[in-house]
Amino acid sequence: MSAERNLLRSLDYSVLQQCMHCGLCLPSCPTYLETRRERNSPRGRISLMRAIADGELETTKAFAKEMDYCLGCLACTTACPAGVDYGTLFEAGRAQSERSGAASGPLRGLVRSFSLRFLLFRPRALHAAGRLLWLYEASGFRRLLRRSGLFSLLPRRLGELERQAIPIRRHFSDAVIAAVEKPRGPARHRVALLSGCIQDVAFSDVNRATVDVLLENGCEVATPRGQSCCGSLHAHNGDLEAARQLARRQLESIDPGQYDAIISNSAGCGSHLKRYGHLLAGDPEFAGRAAAWSARMRDISEWLVEIGFRRPLTPPAGAQPVAVTYHEACHLCHGQKITDQPREVLRAIPGVELRECPESTMCCGSAGVYSLTQPVTSGWLRDRKVGHIRSTGAAIVATANPGCQLLIQQGLAMGAGNGRGHPRVVHPAVLLAEAYRAETAGGGHSGG
Repeated sequence: MSAERNLLRSLDYSVLQQCMHCGLCLPSCPTYLETRRERNSPRGRISLMRAIADGELETTKAFAKEMDYCLGCLACTTACPAGVDYGTLFEAGRAQSERSGAASGPLRGLVRSFSLRFLLFRPRALHAAGRLLWLYEASGFRRLLRRSGLFSLLPRRLGELERQAIPIRRHFSDAVIAAVEKPRGPARHRVALLSGCIQDVAFSDVNRATVDVLLENGCEVATPRGQSCCGSLHAHNGDLEAARQLARRQLESIDPGQYDAIISNSAGCGSHLKRYGHLLAGDPEFAGRAAAWSARMRDISEWLVEIGFRRPLTPPAGAQPVAVTYHEACHLCHGQKITDQPREVLRAIPGVELRECPESTMCCGSAGVYSLTQPVTSGWLRDRKVGHIRSTGAAIVATANPGCQLLIQQGLAMGAGNGRGHPRVVHPAVLLAEAYRAETAGGGHSGG
């Protein structure tokens, strides 16, 4: 295979050499825990990638399947004593699978073209699709079709995909957030909020809550209109060129030099957004701006702790303590190394009793589109996560990634069908915003 087509060979070879094959990553790898097979472990995959880089192996369908089987959760990077940059290797391995044609297929190509290259490249098209999905649910048509038994006549996989349809908000981010919002008191910071793509249409309430929290802490918040996808899903699924195009689009629409921080409230997006400097390091036009962007990127919990956020003063009259457990999104704890800050935010909320979730850093099975492409393994991880959540007895599950929130909600709802309670799943920023609102309603302090 030519060097031009071998992306793994074009990598800095020292990245491939970092792995000592010590095996300390094995207990942290979900796919290895499921199969106990060496090839399904981080060091097994690194060995395959190194062999392809060295020209000892061709890029086969078996390699492509192995890369698809990897969640990309980055738990191995937290466990690794040698600091192996598995994230870079993982993205290069998936890109190699796509470029070589080993992962190709007519249906796969069609789905990728429509979702990654059409919908996520065109905010208006994504909004149009979101409107249709919202009408499908709000009109009662979805409920009618389910009751009709039509889905039982379709192939089982299609029925499973329909059940995983993303719930869409009636109003998207630009409708509930002004282009610029200022705190009631003097602005101490100026920040830009990234509204995202899926976050925009399915979790505009989280974006609204994030703005409210920032305003309460003296931040002037700019939310540029018609934002595009950040490119996270593209990079994680082997389309690095598309990821670079979307990164350039972000940098053209948001000048990092105008803000004290650029805020993300989605763990997967934030992890990718912080790597713009790496992604565009070889781009003479955008490399400088990308490096400045990465330096200013902050997760919302990270930024709140950094600026010394204001703790809500008092709970509403008669409020009862509520048990909350926290699921750590992989790309927040492993990708961004942010673990303490969300807990600090949660503990600051009056009336919250934070109960640690067993295996809180283990992937829930969402992993971008993993629940769609690997439903068996994703379902096993989802059920494992739901079992741990229920063991805490918490009434609320806090998590900072939209994919995690959707999959955990789905798993908990399945259990609720057996007569068990259904804990609420919510972003920590939403809980903090609710605490600020309750404080104001009770006559307590409010202001920037």
